[in-house]
Amino acid sequence: MVIQWYPGHMNSARKKAAEAMAAIDVVIEVVDARLPEASTNPLIRELRLQRQRPCLKVLNKADLADPVVTGAWIAHYNRQDGVHALALSCRKAGEVARLPALCQALAPHRNDNTKPLRMIIMGIPNVGKSTLMNVLLRRKLARVGDEPALTRAQQTTQIDIRHSLTDTPGLLWPKIEYPNDGLMLAASNAVGRNAVIDEEVASFLAGLLLSRYPARLAGRYGLSAEAIAGGDAATVIEQLARRRGLLLRGGAVDLEKAARVLLQDYREGLLGRISLETPETRRAMLAGASAADRAAVPDDDSRGHGECCPTVSA
Repeated sequence: MVIQWYPGHMNSARKKAAEAMAAIDVVIEVVDARLPEASTNPLIRELRLQRQRPCLKVLNKADLADPVVTGAWIAHYNRQDGVHALALSCRKAGEVARLPALCQALAPHRNDNTKPLRMIIMGIPNVGKSTLMNVLLRRKLARVGDEPALTRAQQTTQIDIRHSLTDTPGLLWPKIEYPNDGLMLAASNAVGRNAVIDEEVASFLAGLLLSRYPARLAGRYGLSAEAIAGGDAATVIEQLARRRGLLLRGGAVDLEKAARVLLQDYREGLLGRISLETPETRRAMLAGASAADRAAVPDDDSRGHGECCPTVSA
């Protein structure tokens, strides 16, 4: 399954974000701590680099992510020029309250009443941008919910005399290049339901959990050690269905309902603190993709021979 989801309003939102970038000082880019690179929009990186704007990279939902993996991602991002990264949960107001001071450190020239600090919140759908804004403002201004693309319009609000904050709609990019990124985004509910097949996304998630967090699966669904050791994604989902009594007429398992249970349990953190990617797995995925691309393109000699001297089979 190739996952692509780019509703019409996102194209308009991208244009408005590009315009807003000219009048802001710091980009607060919110990503999902469980999949920081898969949830990083390359368009946002491109827009801020064009304007040479510093970035405060917020790994939100850190309370749902593997803390060891999150620490590795923070170190990774903090090695990048113009980027300061931190992990937090929007559920903890004290952590969110630190953001204006951290942004101020990235733009020290905007530090008085005549030059207020202008911040913009950007990110893909359903990573918690609107919740972050509501916590910062200490009132419910932006609509929030556990589904993508609730925010449709850009809005700017004055936090105080020295800080303003612009919230933007969630932005995906027109083409998700790597299939695993699309599956991670779908598992984390960052794309619309009409763009995915739950059973395929759940199969991907079950396979990943089997390889990295098998004990979490066994503990949550009562699966035997033998089933975990010798099973595969299909076996996990089937046994989950039987354990939960998710059966169709005749006793066949309801794989669709079982898939939704697994996805919802992951999204709500009921499987424990889980990260879907690490810096190492990301590098391996990119290396594999590059090798596949190279293998798909013939070298100059073979292209020349193919054009001038086609091989004729006997």
